[in-house]
Amino acid sequence: MRTVPLLAFLLFSLTSCSEPPPPPVEEVPRPVKTMVIPAPEGGGVRRFPARIDAAHKAQLAFRVPGKVIELAVKEGDEVEKDQLIAKLDPTDYQLRVDERRADFENARKNYERAKQLIEKGNISKMDYDRLEARFRTTKAALDAAEQELSYTALRAPFDGIVARRYIQPFEEIRVQQPIVDLQDITTLEVKFDVPESIIRSLQTSSEKPRGQSIALYAEFDGMPGQTFPLRYKEAATKADPKTQTFEITYLMDRPEHTAILPGMTATVVVDLSHYLRTKPVVSVPVSAVVGNIELQPEVWVVDEESMTVNPRPVQVGRMSKDMIQIVEGVEPGMRIVTAGTSFLVQGMKVTLMEPVEQAAPRGCVPY
Repeated sequence: MRTVPLLAFLLFSLTSCSEPPPPPVEEVPRPVKTMVIPAPEGGGVRRFPARIDAAHKAQLAFRVPGKVIELAVKEGDEVEKDQLIAKLDPTDYQLRVDERRADFENARKNYERAKQLIEKGNISKMDYDRLEARFRTTKAALDAAEQELSYTALRAPFDGIVARRYIQPFEEIRVQQPIVDLQDITTLEVKFDVPESIIRSLQTSSEKPRGQSIALYAEFDGMPGQTFPLRYKEAATKADPKTQTFEITYLMDRPEHTAILPGMTATVVVDLSHYLRTKPVVSVPVSAVVGNIELQPEVWVVDEESMTVNPRPVQVGRMSKDMIQIVEGVEPGMRIVTAGTSFLVQGMKVTLMEPVEQAAPRGCVPY
């Protein structure tokens, strides 16, 4: 009789041990609010709006007043050096030349006779000096009159194109009144303004790495994929008082089969990677940065292949309102967690919240 309860107890024990273990609890991914690291603020590549101008240009004007009797060019005409642009009525200037030439010839003859008389002692030194002064004065007056006569013809000082014409034929013009704008557009100037904040962040000449040059080129709207190399000309060292920017000028050879003219706009792309004194930084929400067990700053990075999170140490910079700068430790395109970081553990599965699910801060709620 004692054997039966013992056998029953053994059978019950064996049956209990053979039961399967309970199924493992399935890990539920935690939804997280994230952001993708943008391109760094103050990165090396900058884009500046630029304007095109002729490298060699002049606004031509007469140096004497008068009536225009000939206007030999139109806007858009190509002209060569010394080619006639416009001509004034030379009548009055020619009469003045004739009058002063007559005075000069009379003074010259008197001076020649005085030189013979002074040698023989038949004229005083005072009279000789007076006649010599008269000779030289009339000569200067004749030269001035001939020079004014030559000013009645306006000629091109260099090869170029007439960009603009300001007058019409038979118009009375005054001294220095603009007649035409002449431009040599075989070489173009590309001008753009650089803010003083960028100028301050550039390295000095002693800090610049040897063998490095600034990569710089121009782009134009309507010409996708085309870039135009530039070469340095000059840079202003005094800021514009209104905009606090510095004007930089580069030169560009005019393309043969592309209509790029003065007055057009462009975009200058500059790579300052090797010339910035400060490291590029990115700004992220303050909630994205937490302290680890050693109180060192870190962010939680999402591995989008395995959909897990892992901590990553970072170096932070200045904080402004609800944003903080990260100067080292992250790269553009990296996805980090921006909310709920205190509930994460290494290797935890996560899901990304849709943008509409990422709640925005609520405003004041009336009672």
